[in-house]
Amino acid sequence: MPPLRALLFDVDDTLYSTTQFAALARRRAVEAMVAQGIDLPPEAVERELLEVIAEFTSNYSHHFDKLLLRLPQHSWDGINRAILIAAGVTAYHATKSELTPYPDVLPFFEAVSSQTDLVLGIITHGLEIKQAEKLLLLGVVPWLDRRAIFISDQVGIAKPNPKLYARALHSLGLTPGEALYVGDNPMHDVDPANEVGMHTARIHHENRFKGICGRSKPDYDIQALSDLVPVLARDFDISVRL
Repeated sequence: MPPLRALLFDVDDTLYSTTQFAALARRRAVEAMVAQGIDLPPEAVERELLEVIAEFTSNYSHHFDKLLLRLPQHSWDGINRAILIAAGVTAYHATKSELTPYPDVLPFFEAVSSQTDLVLGIITHGLEIKQAEKLLLLGVVPWLDRRAIFISDQVGIAKPNPKLYARALHSLGLTPGEALYVGDNPMHDVDPANEVGMHTARIHHENRFKGICGRSKPDYDIQALSDLVPVLARDFDISVRL
């Protein structure tokens, strides 16, 4: 088996709780819009917003515009729609200041970076600037190899296409067996990384994929990045102290 040279990571629900952050940000956006005059219970507005997101995807740029179209006109009659939309957008983005990684992420990245020669990198699905903003807010950029940040929108290949993973390996001059990929989604993270021959670890931070399996099994099932420490020592002869 070739020596391990790189650890590559998914971002959402792998390095931080996307699920919890999105729920909080959407709730605050709705509360801000109601505070500006929408005459409906926040719970009703939030339910409609969640339907908009489900129908148009989370990367759609005009959720709040669609939301107002779906709410009864009388519930916001006489209020400038731009004010309502701006209230939602502002409250949502203000919540980003509270974006924090899972507790062991930064200690793990710092330990691996300072104690090993492993490349630390990212393979993530999403919009270019949106995903880059998350990396900055999470504070992980100082530990990443600047050549090893692969965002699907920037690369032009989306998950779960295994070509995204193959492109990352080629760009870094790695063979598949020299890289371990860590992600939470069995279909979008584990299956395509397995398909190109990478080592894989599925991390179980959230319950979003509880009981769901992909076409293939990960090499490792972990609950936190710290669980990789004994894996690195046992299977790759790489010592890391947290």
